Amino acid sequence: MVESVPGDVVGPVVVGAVAHGGHCVARLDVGDGGPGRVVFVRHALPGERVLVTLTDTSHDRFWRGDATEVLEASPDRVVPPCPVAGPGRCGGCDFQHVALPAQRGLKTAVVAEQLQRLAGLTWEGEVEAVPVPGSDVDDGLGWRTRMRYHADAGGRSGLRRHRSHDLVVVPDGGCPIASPRTPAVVDRSWPAGAELVAAGTPTGSALLVAGTGPETTGDATPEGGLTEVVRGRAYAVPPDGFWQVHPAAADVLVGAVLDGLQPRAGERAFDLYGGVGLFAGALADAGCQVWGLESGRAAVAAARRNLVDAGKRARFTADRVERGLARLPGVVDLVVLDPPRTGAGAQVVRDVLARRPRAVAYVACDPAALARDLATAAKHGYEATSIRGFDLFPMTQHVECVAILSASASLRRA
Repeated sequence: MVESVPGDVVGPVVVGAVAHGGHCVARLDVGDGGPGRVVFVRHALPGERVLVTLTDTSHDRFWRGDATEVLEASPDRVVPPCPVAGPGRCGGCDFQHVALPAQRGLKTAVVAEQLQRLAGLTWEGEVEAVPVPGSDVDDGLGWRTRMRYHADAGGRSGLRRHRSHDLVVVPDGGCPIASPRTPAVVDRSWPAGAELVAAGTPTGSALLVAGTGPETTGDATPEGGLTEVVRGRAYAVPPDGFWQVHPAAADVLVGAVLDGLQPRAGERAFDLYGGVGLFAGALADAGCQVWGLESGRAAVAAARRNLVDAGKRARFTADRVERGLARLPGVVDLVVLDPPRTGAGAQVVRDVLARRPRAVAYVACDPAALARDLATAAKHGYEATSIRGFDLFPMTQHVECVAILSASASLRRA
């Protein structure tokens, strides 16, 4: 048998279930009587019959490919709203070919599968829609308040292709998932290779071009960042600092964390991977004494400014959580974990739970990392009493979850 190479068209294949990562699983008959070669297929839907153009055949156990011809379409298939979405084009959106309710169904299936396979948990929830504030249309567009572009050799703004550094030029109307509050980048020529970070809030915008100072309007801070307001508290965010990109995300996540933790005045709390102090601010406003830990020094400086009114009730340290946790107080009532996509990891989870907090809120942008850390938590006597999923990244495969952990009955009796 001649081995296939990228660019070959194979099939037809019937597409199987959705998998973590923005693709579905299909099996290609290779003629040896076995179960078939696994192919992770993008731009497809479960149950469809498609032809697949291979994009990666370098792995022994699986290949990757794009559904480039749909022979039998799912009823959930729609025409992508963006002219540069689809096979071989912009890699930013995974599900533009899927009706929005079905996108949330796919994400629900992925969260449930990851929790079951990696943590042994049965999750019967569903990924919740999160409307864009002020909009009466739920179309999955116009939500992303922070965008990162790159200029091509001709000075045109572009976005990367999937799993590639190659650029696709942004269409004339701009990126459809970008918030209209972000600065436009398609009407200007940029230095070749420049990185552009565009951000917008209801009252201001900032455009940061690598190697130059930020261009700002409205409520920009003196350093060129933006001010976000959540539940009456203002947070200054550095120009290239982290902030949730959906305009409702910060409020929704704070609400889920507070509902789950039920903080009481006088309790001691940790805000780990705390960024510019979003959850620390909510806990301090609830009357807690908060210790924040974050590796980014600019973010910690912003957190200190953002919570200066809290005085000694909010203290922040710039350090890696794995190292800095040992220097925090030994007794804590509440913990918020908001780690990067890789998760908190077994060491951090173990060290946090060794302090026996009353409750832990775990904010996760990757369901696999969440499931692995929940499995670790179970080994140390803590179980998830609540897991919620939020569709904060429509048109993409990404999903945000908030899990609330408390000591299991056996640990409480010990």
